[in-house]
Amino acid sequence: MKHHKEEQTLVIIKPDGIQRILVGEIISRYGRAGLQLMAMKMMVPTIEMIEKHYTLDPEWRRLTGEKNIKAYQDKGLKHPHEGNPLKVTEIILEKLKSYMTSGPVIAMVWKGAHAVKIVRKITGGTEPLMSDVGTIRGDYVLDSYQMADEDNRAIRNLVHSSGSVKEAEDEIKHWFKPEEIVEYRLIQDEILYN
Repeated sequence: MKHHKEEQTLVIIKPDGIQRILVGEIISRYGRAGLQLMAMKMMVPTIEMIEKHYTLDPEWRRLTGEKNIKAYQDKGLKHPHEGNPLKVTEIILEKLKSYMTSGPVIAMVWKGAHAVKIVRKITGGTEPLMSDVGTIRGDYVLDSYQMADEDNRAIRNLVHSSGSVKEAEDEIKHWFKPEEIVEYRLIQDEILYN
């Protein structure tokens, strides 16, 4: 079993993060937390690449639909497709494919102790409206599930971050070849881990 400091996670700065010129701010937040940037590349992904990314986990469709419906219920709102999480996710996936292929994205691999949870904490919740102040999404995005649904588009939330260690492993393999991930020593590791 690897030491916690070897944990890696995937982060993707989405097209809205690039268009809003927030790349430097987003990267600096992860770096200031003590995480190590191991790989980075800019590209315009294909529709097939995005569909595969979001469906690497066979449970993603069900879980995403349930989460979206619950977010509506928690606000006292009725979801237009309540009771059918797979229909919800089918619609979400089509919108995500359109959104994520609309321009360049920056894919990155970050490494460090509890990297997945630390990145998720810094990034904030999927729905920016409910994200805490101090998180990337809480500080820079005004969007909500309800507004995105009314506008018939994907939610604009700047960043994708892996949700679990297993998900991170699968996503990193999907976006990066092993030789694209660079191992190197950081002096700060002596301070953080020794």
